[in-house]
Amino acid sequence: MLHDSGKPISIKAVTVWRLTGALGAAASGVVIGGVAFLISRFHAPSWLFAVLAGAWVVEAIVWMVWLPPLRQRRWRYDIREEEIDIQRGVWSIRRTLIPMARVQYVDVRQGPLLKRYGLASIAVFTAAAAHEIPALPMEEAERLCCLIAEWAKVADEDDA
Repeated sequence: MLHDSGKPISIKAVTVWRLTGALGAAASGVVIGGVAFLISRFHAPSWLFAVLAGAWVVEAIVWMVWLPPLRQRRWRYDIREEEIDIQRGVWSIRRTLIPMARVQYVDVRQGPLLKRYGLASIAVFTAAAAHEIPALPMEEAERLCCLIAEWAKVADEDDA
């Protein structure tokens, strides 16, 4: 790992990402089933159906079993008065440092699955990009949003 310090996101992220993975796997299962139905009209060999089913099973295992806990273990964040430090990635780990002076605004976001598990994400916007810290407990997300807004305002006033 690049930077092993910082705070992890909530362990509940694993459950949310598994549910999201299940929804994605269900959608791809419908597509793969449709493709299997169409090729069955052309008397395709039976091994082709086994390959399609196997690909779907591997996809479901990756997105619902393997990837969610790995993503959760790799996410780290640290909010400091001068900067926001975000680390993420599964195969390649990326670290982003966002100076408070560059922060334009910050949002707390909560979709239906995050809400169900008492979680929210923070989106930090700069002129160049948006950065997200996912799956934080709601109270923590609201507290950090206010803290970032306060520190970013102070950083702007120091630059002026």
